[in-house]
Amino acid sequence: MTPEKLSAASFAGVICSVAILPSVASHFIYFSSPGLVLLWPRRRSLHVCEAEISSSIGLSSTRTVDTSQRRDSTIYNLKCSDAQVGLMGKTLLEFQPKIGDVLSAHKFSLHDVVILKTNKVDQRSCSLGQGVVYSLKDSSITVAFDEIPEDGLNSLMRLEKVANEVTYRRMKDALVQLSKRIQSGPAVDMISVLFGEKPPMFFTKNMHFAPFNENLDHSQRDAVLRALSCGSVFMLHGPPGTGKTTTILEIVLQEVKRGSKILACAASNIAVDNIVERLYPYRVKLVRLGHPARLLPQVLESALDAQVLRTDNSSLANDIRKEMKVLNGKMFKCKDRNTIREIRKELKALAREERRRQQLSVMDVLKNADVVLTTLVGASSRKLETIYFDVVIIDEAAQALEVECWIALLKGSRCILSGDHLQLPPTIQSVEAAKKGFGRTLFERVADLYGEKVMSMLTVQYRMHKLIMDWSSKEFYSGKIQAHANVGNHMLYDLQDVNRTSSTEPTLILVDIAGYDIEEKKDEEGSTMNEGEALIAISHALRLAESGVRASDIGIITPYSAQVNYLKVIRGKEAKLKDIEICTVDGFQGREKEAIIISMVRSNPRKEVGFLSDQRRMNVAITRARRQCCLVCDTETASTDSFLRGLVEYFQEHGEYFSASEYGYQT
Repeated sequence: MTPEKLSAASFAGVICSVAILPSVASHFIYFSSPGLVLLWPRRRSLHVCEAEISSSIGLSSTRTVDTSQRRDSTIYNLKCSDAQVGLMGKTLLEFQPKIGDVLSAHKFSLHDVVILKTNKVDQRSCSLGQGVVYSLKDSSITVAFDEIPEDGLNSLMRLEKVANEVTYRRMKDALVQLSKRIQSGPAVDMISVLFGEKPPMFFTKNMHFAPFNENLDHSQRDAVLRALSCGSVFMLHGPPGTGKTTTILEIVLQEVKRGSKILACAASNIAVDNIVERLYPYRVKLVRLGHPARLLPQVLESALDAQVLRTDNSSLANDIRKEMKVLNGKMFKCKDRNTIREIRKELKALAREERRRQQLSVMDVLKNADVVLTTLVGASSRKLETIYFDVVIIDEAAQALEVECWIALLKGSRCILSGDHLQLPPTIQSVEAAKKGFGRTLFERVADLYGEKVMSMLTVQYRMHKLIMDWSSKEFYSGKIQAHANVGNHMLYDLQDVNRTSSTEPTLILVDIAGYDIEEKKDEEGSTMNEGEALIAISHALRLAESGVRASDIGIITPYSAQVNYLKVIRGKEAKLKDIEICTVDGFQGREKEAIIISMVRSNPRKEVGFLSDQRRMNVAITRARRQCCLVCDTETASTDSFLRGLVEYFQEHGEYFSASEYGYQT
């Protein structure tokens, strides 16, 4: 057999590996023997998936306690402070630190999978239970368990964050399914377009629509029109604050109006819930798939579990369970073997019927829904195995791994991808997987492949003062973004009860710590922090609060987790600031505040800026602010990087310049 080279086009479905860049597709070979055609490339793809799995999961079973602490993946010395029942029978346990008022440094976040263990420093200790992080505060963490742990709740405990291996297994399954769907299935034409085999088609003849939202701007209307006219693929490019979700909502409503069945997904549960919440008032037939502990309380009524309970088949299943309970009671009291045998036979029959009724309940809800909403990984649910959709909509597509997207895409014939590839991409744990392209998103790849042929960019933003916006617009979006009249000139002191002071008057503020011996250092885990810069950030936040700005309208963000932890410690000493949100830049993506204070941290004699030079991270940081953005940095260190130098110069030219001395520091 003679091996032949394949192009990305002729072997698109397999090499989609997402993990493998299209540029190296020509290195793939195949053998003409049936059954071997897919073998080597698929293994290569899955191998890269395995690299990511081992980086995320392998550590959880083999790492030492010291390693766990260093990776911020374990919180020790916890006591159970409260227990509640809710969330469709789930048990909510709240944990607080035994010592101090603030949880130790960690990288836990909402919806993480965690296991509960005793506090003993022994990696072999048995798990008391596995749950999902339901809520997270500085002083407590609440976890949802399917069942309340039987032991250990009266002693000190620890929580360990574990990677959800199921996620990665489902990604691998999606690659295998993709290789099988090249020639058949609802997504055939879409697959061909997404890999450049066929050109994208748009049907614009006599295309028009009557908007549900009359306030859509011109770029949003154009985007909706193009989405409705796409033959297989459309991309919605939504820069910060441009109303991406508003546009997605209109597209969903228009597709439902013309009879389409829609699968709407996103990388995160919060993004999915946001669509559900916005869609709910329109009384569309929608159903939200997902673990109840991962859903916002306000969308639980739309959850599949809740809707199933309201169906006729579920009522019948409940009646069957009651009958089974009576029979079980009879069986335990009965001493006649023949009677017991007959009861068991009847119980088995009833159990089969109960399962059938439950399955019918689920199918009734899903088949009658106009819109099914779930995370990308959740789209692999067995409940959706036999259901296909006219349109698959993926929000946050630029923050999702391409292989995650394929889990959902294979279920539909058309797709709409929404996102912004000029903000932060998904986090990749494995260096090997990252090098081989695992982190390159479908959104990026298709944007490079077709550009404006399949993409519309929203150009009116509704969040930022124009001075905050202009830097981002010129630096990332070719100057095409314009501020809506309602926000273009809004000021911090325009807010109710906020006084016009030297702290609230500027839109842009640069606080320069250069020359004041305020340098960075490493914490015990090796993350970078800057204590002096943190004190300045807190001082500015305090000035804003004293001028009448609500603490909940202020956010402090920084690229480094050590700086976040230190900022939280010193914030605790200021009662006025208890409601200020402090987070990493990555954790704040998709959010906004009236005033944002950015602590850039880096200040060193070597003038090293680290990953501050990541342009997309700074784009996210600056554009979180609505009315004021305060940048605290060492301008001498920052200016060694040409990109950051441009940012500093923009703030110097268009904002107010303060030195560290104005916050109590002496040279």
